[in-house]
Amino acid sequence: MRIGLAQTRFPSSLKDGMAAVRKMIESGAEQQCDLLCFPESILPGLRGVGYGVEAYDHRRMTESLDEVCELARLNRVAVILPTEWLDERGMHLAAFVISAEGKVLGYQTKNQIDPDEDQFGYLPGQGRQLFEIGDVKFGIVICHEGWRYPETVRWAALREASIVFHPQFTGEVEQPAFYEGAMLCRSQENNIFFASVNYALPVQGSPTALISPSGKRLRAAESGTEQLIVCDIDPSEASGLLASRLRPELLL
Repeated sequence: MRIGLAQTRFPSSLKDGMAAVRKMIESGAEQQCDLLCFPESILPGLRGVGYGVEAYDHRRMTESLDEVCELARLNRVAVILPTEWLDERGMHLAAFVISAEGKVLGYQTKNQIDPDEDQFGYLPGQGRQLFEIGDVKFGIVICHEGWRYPETVRWAALREASIVFHPQFTGEVEQPAFYEGAMLCRSQENNIFFASVNYALPVQGSPTALISPSGKRLRAAESGTEQLIVCDIDPSEASGLLASRLRPELLL
């Protein structure tokens, strides 16, 4: 599978976010990517991180999702699209999975909300999903979940995921080494690929990077630069060995 990790600028508006998404999808198609992943809440942008973000408009968000589905279909590339999303339970941070045929396969909610995000009234999601594109199984964990709740990654690894995608926002932080180390841990402690996707920021506390099942950084984007990093992965390299040896009875 050829994956693309889209390190985009932080959108100034929903319209600007759509322009960034469109550009990356077209670039991914030119480079024959099978699946692209974007940063956390690329549409309409992530609240509470120092940027202005438009008020949520469900009609416009639905139209934007439909437009991305059409872009995926026209360009024959699957997409992981992180957004804000209002469902019957409330407002979520979520990540939609769209097939290369332009069909929504489902979405993963952010189930562990960062304490700093409580002020925005996001509802923690319930349950996790395993997705499959081209016979490759994968999971999604959103930002804070992947950094602070490693069991969210292990959930997917225990269900034969070859890779976990990690849409995130990490700007200036006190301990950037923690975030780089966490990426290596999430891959090596489960023996799967781990793909973390940040924004292009003036100061990035974490790179956009792909980590191998042995904990080796395979590719990383240049900090502060809009860039699509493309890498071929062999799912057979993701043995999931250490995840499969978990003895859950010891956690009780």
